[in-house]
Amino acid sequence: MRHHFHPDATCYHVAVYDTVTGDFLRGCTHQGYSDSSVWARGQAWAVYGYTVVYRETRDPRFLDFAQRVADAYLKRLPADGVPSWDFDDPHGDTAPRDASAACVVASALLELCGYVEPEKGAAYRDAAEMMLATLSSDRYRAGADSPAFLLHSTGNHPAGSEIDASIVYADYYYLEALERLTKRQEER
Repeated sequence: MRHHFHPDATCYHVAVYDTVTGDFLRGCTHQGYSDSSVWARGQAWAVYGYTVVYRETRDPRFLDFAQRVADAYLKRLPADGVPSWDFDDPHGDTAPRDASAACVVASALLELCGYVEPEKGAAYRDAAEMMLATLSSDRYRAGADSPAFLLHSTGNHPAGSEIDASIVYADYYYLEALERLTKRQEER
């Protein structure tokens, strides 16, 4: 939490430490647009990861931080809830999307909503439901001829790999999010 994040709770892809002293040297990216940008799936992993860390430890510091990184992610989202591969790609709305980031965050929010006060929990649940509705639309659903569930993810844009593609972790977290949503709806 101390070194992997910018002051606004957005994360670096990589935190580099001195191998001898352990001192933090710098934050950078390998899969984002630039060292100062916000790689969408990296931020998604942070939302998911800190939610899981809270679940396993019940340490309120991790719950607070999970909310901070979730709020930073949600603040940058386009209207349909599926981010571009990097929130700071200068191509804006025409940049390739990353459905996998939306899947990871939707699943995380559906868990996180159960740990926070009811009003904030409802906002997280609503955001996750909106993301899943978009991901379940004809725009993002793969057809019957595809082995994947979803289209329009970005694996490693700087390397030119899996751009506007179907990737397995999008499908995995999509299914996990749908399962969590079903459980939440049954609890209502």
